[in-house]
Amino acid sequence: MSVLSPARRVDFAAVERALLDDGYAHLRDLLDAGDCRAVRALFERDELFRSHIVMERHGYGKGDYKYFGYPLPEPIASLRTEFYARLAPIANRWNEKLGRKERFPEAQQQFLALCSEHGQRRPTALVLRYRPGDYNCMHEDAYGEIAFPFQMTVFLSSLDEYTGGEFVLVEQRPRRQSRPIVVRPDLGDALIIPNHYRPVQGANGYYRTAFKHGVSEVRSGERYTLGIIFHDAR
Repeated sequence: MSVLSPARRVDFAAVERALLDDGYAHLRDLLDAGDCRAVRALFERDELFRSHIVMERHGYGKGDYKYFGYPLPEPIASLRTEFYARLAPIANRWNEKLGRKERFPEAQQQFLALCSEHGQRRPTALVLRYRPGDYNCMHEDAYGEIAFPFQMTVFLSSLDEYTGGEFVLVEQRPRRQSRPIVVRPDLGDALIIPNHYRPVQGANGYYRTAFKHGVSEVRSGERYTLGIIFHDAR
């Protein structure tokens, strides 16, 4: 694959501003088309995955996804490690704004060691596949007591390969109606979103809003994405 430190091409100051202002950051052309095809092809290699989830069986929606096992293949391992290192300082500033004492270590391996101490040792990077009629219910990706406040979705299909399948975020605001956000990133784009909450500036300082995300029904074609979740699961 031709992926070479894509995190180095990202303006993380702009990412932080977007997360605070909009609740998500849209990174355009993070991966090229060849890398997207290569990651997408991994879906057929069952030996790389620890589990295969058919969403309809669990009430999650329709469609299926597979969790990678350790060791993660490249470039998934590098994406996870590099983006964690750049997002951890932002996560710490979020917690500071919200008056939370929890701080995240600089390196991914240090954070995964903390996950392991709490019984979370299963990798959570995954590839998701949607076909006509498939969708993903609104949810959070919390897999245990320890959770990183951001996650990333990389889009492995171009917009001309499917219809429907919009990426949907809902921000639940205290004492106000929920705010819907609908995004349609193209091939190679990525979204960085809150795993659970974000700080919002109010009249008396920062307060917390809660986020969930999902995927609307795919009407035609196939839609593939790569999910990068930075904490491990029980």
